[in-house]
Amino acid sequence: MHALEKGPDAHRDLPADVRESPLFNADLAPVPESQRNWTTYNFAALWISMAHCIPTYMMAGGLIAVGMNWWQALLTIALGNIIVLAPILLNAHPGTKYGIPFPVLARASFGTAGANIPAVLRAIVACGWFGIQTYIGGEAVRTFIVALWPDFANLGGGMQLLPGLPLPSALTFLLFWGLNILIIYRGMNAVRVFENWAAPIVLVFAAVLLWWTVDRAGGLGPMLEQPSQFATFGDFWKVFVPSLTGMIGFWATLSLNIPDFTRYGRGQREQMLGQTLGLPTTMIAFSAMGVIITSASMAILKGVDVKHLWDPVYLLSQLTSATPPAGLSEPLIASAGMRVAVAIVSLLGVAIATVSVNIAANVVSPANDFANLAPKRISFKTGGLITGILGIAIHPWLLLSSADVYIFNWLIGYSALLGPIAGIMIADYFLIRGRTLDVNDLYRPDGQYGGTNPIAVWALVAGVLPNVPGFLRSTKMAFAQGIPQVFEDLYVYAWFTGFLLSGAVYFLWTRARRAGIAAA
Repeated sequence: MHALEKGPDAHRDLPADVRESPLFNADLAPVPESQRNWTTYNFAALWISMAHCIPTYMMAGGLIAVGMNWWQALLTIALGNIIVLAPILLNAHPGTKYGIPFPVLARASFGTAGANIPAVLRAIVACGWFGIQTYIGGEAVRTFIVALWPDFANLGGGMQLLPGLPLPSALTFLLFWGLNILIIYRGMNAVRVFENWAAPIVLVFAAVLLWWTVDRAGGLGPMLEQPSQFATFGDFWKVFVPSLTGMIGFWATLSLNIPDFTRYGRGQREQMLGQTLGLPTTMIAFSAMGVIITSASMAILKGVDVKHLWDPVYLLSQLTSATPPAGLSEPLIASAGMRVAVAIVSLLGVAIATVSVNIAANVVSPANDFANLAPKRISFKTGGLITGILGIAIHPWLLLSSADVYIFNWLIGYSALLGPIAGIMIADYFLIRGRTLDVNDLYRPDGQYGGTNPIAVWALVAGVLPNVPGFLRSTKMAFAQGIPQVFEDLYVYAWFTGFLLSGAVYFLWTRARRAGIAAA
């Protein structure tokens, strides 16, 4: 897939000044039509493999924990993913039409130099997500090792190899980190192959766990009968809106850099159909599987706090443990050999699920984005390594320290940055340029897109600024508590307000400038 030709004849159809431009390298180059081979299945498999991850599985649990019943939680997830599908499909169009990645597309609206602003913002968010997924995968490895080798949990005593992480967690985090980096260095074709076979395998593993829990519980469990904890619609709305924004924020990242994938698509029909079939349906179905598995687990593990049951790694660790769970007199699986077999298979399933989403969602974009900073010096692989290093430096385990930090400071916080960028790019491509780009000029520093477009920068500022006071309030810092409540109320709509405000400012200001130039 990443078969952008190398060698003396590479990109021979492009003008010489484009090939020699400081804004050009093989990884950022437009994909030739002969090499655009992604089908409907490839795009569907991409989303299926990315959506089949532990955060998706636990998503409904977080909403139920704040008071929703099961169908309200699934409805919120469905609406969020249907809404975010719209900007995903819109930004996917130029990727398929012109074969260009996200940072190159951003040059059309922000300018060849200004495009580094949205590219770096997107890359930083991706580094955070890379670290989060790597930490989740590492903790899964640690959990299964402890289930089979209990003394591993006390390895090193209180020693910390990474700040805030005990030695066992640090070792498995770095082990999982290395696996991700290895796949990156195999190149983008390895990503396509991995996503294709990861998608069905993860689904099979989840289906087996669903069958086992429902069979062992003798039914679907008690959760499906629990009522909503909201007495009025107003009470529900206060939780629904930030939750919906968080659901949109979950994939707001891909709504920007989806051209990184659709540049390899055979046509618009394939990418649109594949993504529509793959994203909302999988998110809803996998979240529903999480609800049913957790509900059945409540009937099996009656002595366990339900918040632990939403974690599939915890549930699988109980299956593989020789120690009987609370409330039971014997292990869930009596045979030691079977426990080892289940642990190995479970670890494989969790690893595949986590690696597949991490590589596709959190490496491809920042690798290209960092390459965009200095195309002649930073390759895709080097950009991927930078992503991995920053993913450690961000200390992702701190972002998962509480639901408030994760949802309000992380998901909604970065959606306040990415929503405005999406609004600007969509307004530029569809409303200002009528879906017409000069691809060669996207690589020329002195072409029509050269430099920095100040309108795009100021439109981005206009979309972000209204949400800054609310973000500061949500961090609960002492100096921010004097900020009026109205800003926190506005903040829960961060993606919506940023998207609409920045898009409108960019469109109106650009039209006004063009009208002024025409009049002169």
